[in-house]
Amino acid sequence: MGLGIHLNKVEVESFLKSFSLFFISISILVTTIYYTGYTKDTKQLDDTIFSEMRICSFDLKCSKYEIDFVLTEDKELYKLYKDKKKLAAYFPIPNTSLNSIELSYPITTYSHDISNIKSDTLISLAIVMFVVLILSGLFSLYTLYPLRNALRLTEEFVKDILHDFNTPLSTLRLNSSMLEKEFGESTKITRIKKSVQTILNLQTNLRAYLDRNTLVKKELDLGKLLDERVDLMRMSYEKIDFENRVQEVKIFTNEDAFIRIVDNLLSNGAKYNKENGKVELFMDNDTLCIKDSGKGIKEPSKVFDRFYKEQDRGVGIGLHIVKKLCNELSITIRVESRVGKGSIFFLRLNN
Repeated sequence: MGLGIHLNKVEVESFLKSFSLFFISISILVTTIYYTGYTKDTKQLDDTIFSEMRICSFDLKCSKYEIDFVLTEDKELYKLYKDKKKLAAYFPIPNTSLNSIELSYPITTYSHDISNIKSDTLISLAIVMFVVLILSGLFSLYTLYPLRNALRLTEEFVKDILHDFNTPLSTLRLNSSMLEKEFGESTKITRIKKSVQTILNLQTNLRAYLDRNTLVKKELDLGKLLDERVDLMRMSYEKIDFENRVQEVKIFTNEDAFIRIVDNLLSNGAKYNKENGKVELFMDNDTLCIKDSGKGIKEPSKVFDRFYKEQDRGVGIGLHIVKKLCNELSITIRVESRVGKGSIFFLRLNN
């Protein structure tokens, strides 16, 4: 399994979630185990010190601990005491209860012992956590393979379907043109042509979305590009007034994907506009604004959801694809709308 495989955005998100879940859960478990071990080691150190003191109290032959004779007073025998200066334990002296033996251990030496335990624990924990990190990455990559295969098969299936669309669509376009020449313009023929064009637009959008893994960015003249797209839109929507006020703006993005975004927003602005309406394009700092005088959107927060639509026309996938392409290009998109007044889409160009 190679670690240098290319992951798309969905796969990266899946990888990060799997990695985080596995790594964090195992890390919590390992840290808990090591903390418990550290607590036991410190407790064992205290027990060892007390045991050595107790043995030393019999013959007083120990250089490790300081020996003193003190008044017993309120001190409990056979108990380890800790304060800021020392660890001490008190043991009885035969034939007297007034005095007792004090065996003490400097707190500085004790702190050094604790530091050694902590250092050994942290080093061991760091090594184990590194191993967990590697295993988490390998585990997450391994779990990606079913997802990658499912996505690949789905994309191949959709591409095959899109390819198979070409023959019937070409036949429909050819026959509608022949009918128009034979019988002249009519409402029914116009509807057929617009329906075919809608399917072609959907096909183009889907192809652009499926090709998201090969988005090559380059510098583009935004004003010139918008002029070209607006000119094409004027040919399809003669009764709509298009105005492009964007000039001399350079952006760094993928041309085909960005054209798909702009074309969708322009066609929607024209398609759902009022008669003799207007579509304006202008810049607000680093944000491209596309404003229309159309019907407006009742629920702007849902407009990028897949299959959501407020009109009978379309299938509700165009703006969803626009949102996906914006994410791929690191473009922040949002919309403001008022019913009966129109909508304005904001594209923040994060160059």
